[in-house]
Amino acid sequence: MSSVKKEVKRVTTHTLQKMKAAGEKISMLTAYDYSFARIIDGAGIDVILVGDSASNVMAGHETTLPVTLDQMIYHASSVIRGIERCFVVVDLPFGSYQSNSEIALASAIRIMKETGAHAVKLEGGAEVTDSIKKIVSAGIPVMGHLGLMPQSIYKFGTYEVRAREEKEAGILSQDAQALQEAGCFALVLEKIPAELAATVSAGLTIPTIGIGAGNGCDGQVLVMHDMLGINTEFKPRFLRQYLNIAEQATSAVQQYIRDVKSGDFPNKQEQY
Repeated sequence: MSSVKKEVKRVTTHTLQKMKAAGEKISMLTAYDYSFARIIDGAGIDVILVGDSASNVMAGHETTLPVTLDQMIYHASSVIRGIERCFVVVDLPFGSYQSNSEIALASAIRIMKETGAHAVKLEGGAEVTDSIKKIVSAGIPVMGHLGLMPQSIYKFGTYEVRAREEKEAGILSQDAQALQEAGCFALVLEKIPAELAATVSAGLTIPTIGIGAGNGCDGQVLVMHDMLGINTEFKPRFLRQYLNIAEQATSAVQQYIRDVKSGDFPNKQEQY
């Protein structure tokens, strides 16, 4: 008797556009490896972001700046091998797109060809529209990113909420329209006032994904290590922690140590 594999309906840019039109919220989480990608995709997530936050949570750097294009490709290809359904977006890391549109396109092509990912993401407003147009013209979907932009943290000098003042809010709104016109299929809005995020989202035809930007966005994203309680030091207002893996893992390791020291592990049933 032959078994028939159930067909999995993949999430695409078209799916995300229909979700916005229908008022269905989009769920997005970061992932950086095969094992967690399998878990997150199997749970039914819509989008996985292979974020340059790998620089922080996987490598222990203070900022996202040190992570390289080769490292992002490694993490993204690991994630792709673990998914069946969700849409996978990969961050273009610092230095891989800012200098000119030709370098930006070359970086995006490397990610798409070497990982099998579905889209790339980059930070910036009107100043990066040439690169966005170049990448989109090659058939590569681009997700934008406005508000707090971690790759520009030394320029900002702080992780405080962005666009509280009228002038910066106006620039952000204009940038959002510019990114949509340049061809972005979606935008991340990070750490901006909820009212502004809702207004920007309502004025766009493409979906917005918020992080610290309130409930008026079309979806939400969190860093997996933060929401699962693996990273316990980061506790901003916008973070909801759904597990405390750090505490549970510490307890499990301590019990393992006790069992090994006492000779309880392995017992007779756990040996050959």
